[in-house]
Amino acid sequence: MAAVIPVIFIAVMAAAAIKRVNVYAGFSEGVEGALKFTLSLLPCLAAVFIMCELFEASGLSAMLVKAAAPAFEFMGVPPELTKLILIKPLSGSGSLAYLTKILQEYGADSYIARCACVCYGSSETVFYVSAVYFAGLKTKGLLRPIVICLAASLLSTVCACALLKVM
Repeated sequence: MAAVIPVIFIAVMAAAAIKRVNVYAGFSEGVEGALKFTLSLLPCLAAVFIMCELFEASGLSAMLVKAAAPAFEFMGVPPELTKLILIKPLSGSGSLAYLTKILQEYGADSYIARCACVCYGSSETVFYVSAVYFAGLKTKGLLRPIVICLAASLLSTVCACALLKVM
């Protein structure tokens, strides 16, 4: 298994030599493009991180968790997962910290912990990923894909909790 990467590297170099491609020039162009992309990405990521901090520091997070818990309970999701469900689209590390707290509080084999693990594993940090994917685009129609991702994350959580209830 350790030889896979070197074999791929040698195969790519051999293919480039056969096609007479200047590998160094191609590599340099790729690095230049990556640096430009990274610089264009920084304002989007800064905005996402600042919004996450403001969301938590303002108390809006706590109010939203309290307001949303009954809706999640109605859908069959344990209300203890409300904060995790709301944090996950914003922050991977924040949601991992809260998942750890849930595991410590309820135990790894509990229904709530299993639901939390599936919720964490089946969803994505939607806003971070959107910032990365759409940073290079100059399109304004980002609302639809973000709403679809959030709806899919919620649906996967609801379905997972329903399945775990019968398992």
